[in-house]
Amino acid sequence: MKIISIINQKGGVGKTTTAVNLAAGLSQLNKKVLVVDLDPQGNATTGLGLSNLEDTENSIYGVLNSTKEFVNVIKKTNFTNLDLVTSTVDLSGIEIETADDQRRAFILKEKLAYFISNNDKNYDYILIDCPPSLSLLTVMALVASHSLLVPLQTEFFALEGITQLIKTIERIKSNLNQSLEIRGILLTMYDKRNKLSSEVESEARKYFQDKVYKTVIPRNVRLSEAPSHGVPVLMYDKTCPGSKSYYNFTDEFLDQENNMENVA
Repeated sequence: MKIISIINQKGGVGKTTTAVNLAAGLSQLNKKVLVVDLDPQGNATTGLGLSNLEDTENSIYGVLNSTKEFVNVIKKTNFTNLDLVTSTVDLSGIEIETADDQRRAFILKEKLAYFISNNDKNYDYILIDCPPSLSLLTVMALVASHSLLVPLQTEFFALEGITQLIKTIERIKSNLNQSLEIRGILLTMYDKRNKLSSEVESEARKYFQDKVYKTVIPRNVRLSEAPSHGVPVLMYDKTCPGSKSYYNFTDEFLDQENNMENVA
C-alpha cells in the first residue's frame, strides 16, 4: 500500500485535479484507491461528488481530533475501486486544537498505520490531497507519506516556489521522515502557444531531470468544468485533451512503479 501526497504550497496549480484524476485513472485499471482530502477547502471531496459542508466528525477532521478512526470515515464514491475520506472547513482549526500536542506532526501517520495494520481494506494506493500551504496539515502529510507527487504549473514564479517546497521536504526528511522521496513532478497548465510554457518546461527538465514526467497536462476547459459536476474529467469527457493527458499520466505513473519494483 503506497501512501503518496500530491503537494504544492501554491494554489491553483492543478493539485486537486491531479489527485482526483490519477485516482480515477488508477481505479479504472482495477487498482483500489483511497483519496484522503486534507484540504479544508474540500475540493477533492466535491470533485468526487460528495459534500464538504456536512458530517464534520465523519471526515478527516474527526480522525485528526481522535473522535473517529479511519475505518469509520471512509466513504464510497460513485466510482468502482475509489473511496474517499472527506474534508470540511472545520479542518482549518486543527492547528489550534492540537497546539499542546508535541507529537502532532505524527498524528496522521499514526492513524494511518493503525488503520493499515488493523483492517482488511487492501488499497493499492492512498492519495493525500494536501492544502495549498506549508501548514501543519502539509507537515502531517509529509510525515505520513512514502513519496510525493508535485504538480508544477508552467508559469512564471513556478520554479521559484518549488525551491521553497524542496527545502521544506528536506527538513522533514532530515528530522521526521527519512524515507520521504519526491516520486515525480508533473507539469500542468501547459499552453503550447505560449513560449513561457516551453521555457519553464525546459528549465524544470534541466533542473529535476528524470524526476519530471514525460506527460504534460494542457490547459483545457473541460478540466475546469468537471469539478462542478462532481466527477473526474476522465468520466466527464473521456476524449478531451485533459482526459487523454491524465490517461497517459496514469500509464506513466504505473510504468514508473514497475521500474521501481524491478530495480528493487
